[in-house]
Amino acid sequence: MAHISMRQIHIFDSVARYQSHTQAAQKLHMTQPAVSMQMKQLEKNLDIELFERHGKKLSLSEAGQQLREYSKEIIQGYENMMDFVDKIKGCHTGHLTITVATTANHFTTRILSAFSKKFPDVTISLDVTNRRRILEQLENYEPDLVIMGEPPKGHGLKSERFMPNPLVIIASPDHPLRDKKNLKLNQIQNEKFVVREKGSGTREAIERHFAAAGLVCETTLEMNSNEAIKHAVSAGFGLGIVSLHTVELELDNNHLTTLNVEGFPLERHWHLVTRNGKAISPVAEAFRIFVLEEADKFIYHDK
Repeated sequence: MAHISMRQIHIFDSVARYQSHTQAAQKLHMTQPAVSMQMKQLEKNLDIELFERHGKKLSLSEAGQQLREYSKEIIQGYENMMDFVDKIKGCHTGHLTITVATTANHFTTRILSAFSKKFPDVTISLDVTNRRRILEQLENYEPDLVIMGEPPKGHGLKSERFMPNPLVIIASPDHPLRDKKNLKLNQIQNEKFVVREKGSGTREAIERHFAAAGLVCETTLEMNSNEAIKHAVSAGFGLGIVSLHTVELELDNNHLTTLNVEGFPLERHWHLVTRNGKAISPVAEAFRIFVLEEADKFIYHDK
């Protein structure tokens, strides 16, 4: 019987996921030659070709595709076993892997800082990325927990609301509408708007809100980051619609202002999300409870 180590299974799963020895090596903090050597050894031990190589491109063979399904189950079973061991020990040491939406980064770092002070022996990996990448990670059972806006239905996800996520309309401090009160949505429809790219949770919420009023938000500029939107709006390019949490500093320093528009702030919520079937380690459970209990301390109130 061929001998396969857990290390080789982890490496194989990573190479299969990224279809690249180089990217897998970076993820695993290994050298590319070491990853290549482990995969050659695995193929030799199994006497099966797991990969098809087309020049520099790499893809799974038919046998490799089937083997990867088993590798996922083995890795998840191993993690479940180690989480069970941690629960028996009742320890609050270990590693926490968190992924957050870019719009949540501003307050998430403060939450993680407060959590680290309470649990100094916990190490943390934080990935700040977009909605599409978050869903890919959840599909692959990668993060312990995710902080994002409302997750999509039908993806086998479990979520809990923990903090309001109000969307506000921002403008430059010298915008002609800055001092207007009780503006109607149709009064700003013809303004220039700077918004997130299609597919983002914020963009979808904006479009639903305008559509419910029988209106269309005519965007003149799309950007893939809130930082870029803030700079464009501050420079007078147009109006923006962003999470209040992303403009705290700019509002406090009067680099931006919020408009008084009927229906805004548009109330949404931040969610703690994990994949159904993903084992929650004691450390992840401690972080989950901490967030649910302490989140109110990190709410920003517009002046």
